Amino acid sequence: MPKIIGLTGGIGSGKTTIANYLASLAIPVYIADDAGKKVMQQQEIIEAIQEKFGFDIVEKNQLNRSKLAEIVFNNPDQLKALNAIVHPAVKKDFKKWVDEHADAPFVVYESAILFESGSYTNFDIILTVTAPLETRISRVLQRDNSNREQVMSRINAQWTDEQRIAKSDFIIENIDINLAKEKIDEFLKILSINQ
Repeated sequence: MPKIIGLTGGIGSGKTTIANYLASLAIPVYIADDAGKKVMQQQEIIEAIQEKFGFDIVEKNQLNRSKLAEIVFNNPDQLKALNAIVHPAVKKDFKKWVDEHADAPFVVYESAILFESGSYTNFDIILTVTAPLETRISRVLQRDNSNREQVMSRINAQWTDEQRIAKSDFIIENIDINLAKEKIDEFLKILSINQ
């Protein structure tokens, strides 16, 4: 059974860049957000969401993701209800995925809301990616079609770096990608020694 590394970080911290680097080293990486999108296409999940959020949430047997986002955004109860449907399905999908990578020494589970969802308790090691606030804001503004106020709203909805760091085993500061990669290499060396 591989060691499971939980990889997290706030929006704009560059955790996807770190996840891609780990994947380039032939380490299996599971992207929870992508898996969530995938499981939301399963018929039983669509039906459960439809039952909870109304029949107009589905058009041509597909979820209207933007309509669903409008409902759950800024409504913690509705978001909790959606997560109660999607998270168990992702957890089941991840377990199956880990079984498929049983011969790997370690695998990575990447999620922005590792702590917020409470799933961090399921991992052997927690790796948190950080970056200065202005760097994060700048990255998100360049990447997404959003404004500073929207980015800050998303940042404020997540745990702070301080909260994440307090519960993490290893921290990667991602300002300079080459330095961040060096830190990852160092982390993997430590991991291999303790295997």
